[in-house]
This record gives sequence, C-alpha cells and structure tokens, in this order.
Amino acid sequence: MAVFGSSAGRPGDPGYEEARTCGRLLAEAGYAVATGGYGGTMEACSRGAAEAGARVIGVTAPAAFPDRPGANSWVAEEIPAPTITERIHRLLAMSAACLALDGSIGTLTELLVAWNVAFIAALGGAPPQPVIAVGPSWAALIPRLAAEIDTDASLVTLVPDVATGVAEVRRRVPVGISRPEPGN
Repeated sequence: MAVFGSSAGRPGDPGYEEARTCGRLLAEAGYAVATGGYGGTMEACSRGAAEAGARVIGVTAPAAFPDRPGANSWVAEEIPAPTITERIHRLLAMSAACLALDGSIGTLTELLVAWNVAFIAALGGAPPQPVIAVGPSWAALIPRLAAEIDTDASLVTLVPDVATGVAEVRRRVPVGISRPEPGN
C-alpha cells in the first residue's frame, strides 16, 4: 500500500504517531508499505510497518531533495526516482491502493495525482485504484475542490482516522493483491 504524508513531524507529535499506527495496522493486516521514504510521517509509517514485520519500500527523489541523506532507517528497500512526478507514479504503480495522511503541498500533489489516475481509469472503464484520504483537512478540501472543478469526488474515499482508512483498504484490497514492481 502506498502511504502519502508529510516530511514534517517527530516522534511524540500526534501526526507522527498516527502515521506510525497506520504503518503498524497495514503490516498487521498483511500489506507491504511504500512511502516517499524520507522523514516525518513517511518515517513514522515506515517505522510502524517495519516494527510489525512488513516489507517497507521507500521511493525517494534524490535529485529533487539533494539535502536529504537518503531513505529513513526503517526502509528495507530504497527505489530512487529521477523526479517528484516519477516518484508519485512509481508509488502508485507498485500499490493496489493509496492512503493520504495529513500533509502539505507535497501530500496534496500526491493525492491529486492519485485521484487523477483513478479518474482516468474510471473513464476508460477500468476499476479505479482506491484512493483514501484521512482526516478533517481532506474532508473539507476534496468536496469543495470537486465542486469547483466539476469532477468526481466519489473517487476519493474520505475517512476520519487511520483505523478507518486501513479498514477501508482491507475491505477493498485483499491481501496478496498487488501491482507489479517498477521495471517488471
């Protein structure tokens, strides 16, 4: 499962701990976890998943973030992408669903790309990849944005917390269903 989130946050912060719980719950449900691989909530989710025994992949973008030393220490496999856009598309390509945690412009970008990919799939008659947005910020933004640009808000499932988000993943994506790794 791809999890999008902020590069901000430290252990003990509410957002960090929620992301750590997300990773743990996904791992306990039997899913591998893929994040952007850096710090903040990406690290927290990676940590929660790794501590619960899941495979953790970090898709990084070294050219975009030359000041970052590489993937966080909880990532078992780092996949460098040449650009931010390629990073997002790789995360989506290797995941059967995505969860967007609270974040800023980067997380919003990831959520919008995932929404657009789901929209294009639905337009072509394919089942769209589940896109799940966690928390009150997305619950306020997504319906308003969908109304403003006249698009399908139902392609983004809004949930109040990570437990509900993971339950939604479990309902919609059986364990063992995955997408091919990039390059395969």
